[in-house]
Amino acid sequence: MGSPSRWNRFVESAVRTPDAVESTAHRTQPAEEPFRTGTKVQGRPIRETVRRAVAENVRGKPKTPAVDGPRRRTDVRLAPAALLVWGAAIAGVWLTPDALLVLSCGLLVLAGLLLGKAVRSAVPRSFLITAALAVLLAVSTAAHSAVSSSQRNDGPFADAVRDGESVVAVLEVTGPPRAVSPVGQSGTTGRWAVPAAAVEVATGGQLLRTHADIVVMGGSDWGAVAAGQRLRTTGKLKPADPGQTEAGILAASSAPGLLAGGPLGWQEGPGQLRSRYLSAASFLDHDPAGLLPGMVTGDTSALDEGLNGAMQSVGMTHLTAVSGANCSLVLGALLLLARSLRLPRVPAAALALSGLGLFVLLVGPDASVLRAALMGSVALASLVGGRTGRGLSFLCLAVIGLLLFDPGLGTSFGFLLSVLATLGIIVLGQRLVDLAPVWVPRWAAAAFAVPLSAQLLCGPVIVLLQPQFSTYSLVANIVAAPLVAPVTLLGTAAVPLTVLAPWAATVLIAVAGVFCGGVAGTARFMAALPGSSLPWPEGGFGVMTMVALSVLTLAMVLLALRPRMVADLLLGLHGRIERILEKAEGLRWPAWPRSPYRGPARGLEPRCERTVGREFERGPRDGPGTAD
Repeated sequence: MGSPSRWNRFVESAVRTPDAVESTAHRTQPAEEPFRTGTKVQGRPIRETVRRAVAENVRGKPKTPAVDGPRRRTDVRLAPAALLVWGAAIAGVWLTPDALLVLSCGLLVLAGLLLGKAVRSAVPRSFLITAALAVLLAVSTAAHSAVSSSQRNDGPFADAVRDGESVVAVLEVTGPPRAVSPVGQSGTTGRWAVPAAAVEVATGGQLLRTHADIVVMGGSDWGAVAAGQRLRTTGKLKPADPGQTEAGILAASSAPGLLAGGPLGWQEGPGQLRSRYLSAASFLDHDPAGLLPGMVTGDTSALDEGLNGAMQSVGMTHLTAVSGANCSLVLGALLLLARSLRLPRVPAAALALSGLGLFVLLVGPDASVLRAALMGSVALASLVGGRTGRGLSFLCLAVIGLLLFDPGLGTSFGFLLSVLATLGIIVLGQRLVDLAPVWVPRWAAAAFAVPLSAQLLCGPVIVLLQPQFSTYSLVANIVAAPLVAPVTLLGTAAVPLTVLAPWAATVLIAVAGVFCGGVAGTARFMAALPGSSLPWPEGGFGVMTMVALSVLTLAMVLLALRPRMVADLLLGLHGRIERILEKAEGLRWPAWPRSPYRGPARGLEPRCERTVGREFERGPRDGPGTAD
């Protein structure tokens, strides 16, 4: 007795219902003889049966589940832990150190109660233990947040910030400078925001030694500083906005002065590579020369303001700098290279992760790049493996790890958008790809499903940041998607060649510049179309309407891909509503006492009603009416 052949299993899955297939998927059956010409299934020839099954699938019938086993269900066990840690991170930004101490003690007591109940309980204790571990992780996040909270609220540096004193500060740059755009405009004012850590602050005749995170607001001279540099400057301290993780803002009144030592050793090399790459790409046209370094190395200093505004209006801002898509492409290319070399799984994973680490070091290991690398890895693992349940678990682990490392990410809109985009890809993207008709290539379905799923979940948050609707955002991202891969891969391969073989780097940069010009041209063309950027309501109402639009868009996509499935769902919902109404009609409701109608009190009727009533009662026998 042998197991059924693949052909037999395919025929069974084609001619049987999904329930029958699942019930017999793992059942051992006696071996059947091979199908011969004239063999019949359910009274029909086998060829005719297969032809009808394929035709039904092409017309839109939902695909039959594989006989080898049903799809893995989505694992949501880590989702409560991720949400709890996220909530603790948000609380750490807003609460004082004393309040955080009370919160941590309360969470410790709760964790102890859960563990005690798990020890005494006779039922399966996995849920209680998981909940207790989630609470302990939240305690760790709150304790980590208390450090930055104490810098914002306690100590002489917090007093200096609160009083707005003028200082002479020694700073250590912790991230790349960012151009500041005025509210409601797309251009810049020549002002730069630089994340830094205050090492020494001299004010009021005293020298304060601290390591508080601040933001330096300075002129054009601050746009050329690099991460790791130690600078000296003067300025005035100001309190940060509520809900921000920084201990204060330093309005610089002088240019940055570089102190001895310069950038750290491990950051000096990547900085020189970025400068070489920017110079090597200067021979390209204006748009690719500014966009290519941003997409490859994260250097947006040469990006044209008009192109940046066009990409913002059509929802392509994530392509102006290194994002999770770039990290996914680099990691995927390294995995394909390792598979082509026939490396085992562990060495292949080590090679891919090492290459991704070098790419992150090249771009600059700030919080946004680390977040993009981690989220891109999670999205790629989910799409390649086809395991949406594991993808969600990996996403929750990534969220927990990032918040434990930097609790300030809890209030970052960039972090929220990264999580939502990754969640949309691993939850909706894979399912939309599976629902595509059989005649649609998988790569084409993925090119449509990935940007759509990410946009559906990110749309409500984007409205809060920028109250407008990008009409052609989905179309622009679909058109630009095939161009991003060659730009990222060829451009990244040219980075080390700028030192080893400049002529080869020039060739790769020229080819990547052609595709990068296509991305820039797509953004400018879509932004020039009428109605490319429409105004949208602000605040909570705008978020609610965008959520409704996202749900409606998803319903229309499902109706286009699987009309029969949607019809079955609607009919099933209609049947449930009918059964609920029938049960409601069968219930015996208590009779409410009904009082007889006595009419309005005498003398309170309207004058017109009394007149009409008298005329009606008098009738024609009493003479003509007084209608005139």
